[in-house]
Amino acid sequence: MVALLTIAGILVAVFVGFNIGGSSTGVAFGPAVGSRLIRKTTAGALFVGFGFLGAWTVGRNVIATMNSSIVPAAQFTPVASIAVLFFTGASLLISNLHGVPASTSMTAVGAIVGLGLASGTLNQALMFVIVSAWIVAPLICLCIGVVVGRYIYPYLDRYIAFTTFNLYFIQLDRSGMFPRPFINQNASLHDIVGSLGVVIIGCYMAFSAGASNAANAVAPLVGSGGSLTVNQGVLLAVGAFGLGSFTIARRTLETVGDDITELPILASLIVSVVGGTVITILSSFGIPASLAVSTTSTIIGLGWGRASRAATLAELATPSPTGPEVEVSTGALVTSRAEDAPVSPTIGDIAREEEAPKKPDETPDIPDVGAERSADLDERSLFDPAAAKRIVTMWVLTPSLAIVASYPVFAFLL
Repeated sequence: MVALLTIAGILVAVFVGFNIGGSSTGVAFGPAVGSRLIRKTTAGALFVGFGFLGAWTVGRNVIATMNSSIVPAAQFTPVASIAVLFFTGASLLISNLHGVPASTSMTAVGAIVGLGLASGTLNQALMFVIVSAWIVAPLICLCIGVVVGRYIYPYLDRYIAFTTFNLYFIQLDRSGMFPRPFINQNASLHDIVGSLGVVIIGCYMAFSAGASNAANAVAPLVGSGGSLTVNQGVLLAVGAFGLGSFTIARRTLETVGDDITELPILASLIVSVVGGTVITILSSFGIPASLAVSTTSTIIGLGWGRASRAATLAELATPSPTGPEVEVSTGALVTSRAEDAPVSPTIGDIAREEEAPKKPDETPDIPDVGAERSADLDERSLFDPAAAKRIVTMWVLTPSLAIVASYPVFAFLL
């Protein structure tokens, strides 16, 4: 019976890891594949390689927290482990149906909290630290996004351009006995530097995803009476990631992810660096946190910062009650570009195989912050309150649902 439960737990863990690999590969390498820098197969291989590196190093700290620190490892019986993974998947399904990028880490921790409350073994001091990190990390990402969007983004956008190639960046000469790789002849030195940056940042995102997500798939099994060792758990998680990366991720890479579709490539890379760095730091301390929440917070911050360039800080404190509405958040990163910097393709342009707007013959000067009249800035242009409310609500609701649903099961049935 125990052997059957262990096999069932492994199958559930593979399913969770399969979905993580499918979605995370698109987020990490969507810009690189969309720009035709690398192929989908290469993206899958890079994600597995760097995801393994992140899980094998930093990810061990998160696994240790989730399998023995929130509740004692002895609580993870085979049945309890399967239940934790089940409630994690069920809560994520609800969030996905509402179209909100939810956190696998937060829902997994929520299910474990339900187990801890039911058994009276919850480490409340550690949970205070984890919940505090869940509040602080998105705020840090939001603030960084605001500062970059308001003061730095226009200058980066002016001097850093990304090229979309009709053919792939790396070509193969098959005229000889052995294929010989060479760089696309249309690539300039500027293109080469930018292209390498896109791929390197994709690898960094894969590292962060592996560090934060491996525990979500296997931590209950590693703590389940010795069902798996940490090394075996990491290998199982990364193997499941790879299964998703080489199968369902191909479709994700084609659409390049709903969350970042209309972001310019430069903005998506800024989001990746900020979100990935915050999650990697938290993972190094063993704190399970959400890459989706961090990146989404950065996107909102970037849009807020871009939209708020039209006013000084004093004017933002007392915005005009009248004035035309301006598109917000992600749209601020796209629509405001034409007035102050050259235009490069958005990820959505690439996914739809549309031509990006042509660069103007003469590049206009970048206006100073607050140079435009404050009447041109509407308070609602800074962010979409309804969308922000929906996102924050689901971020709170999904782990809460995991706790509420798992507690009675662990308290009365298991």
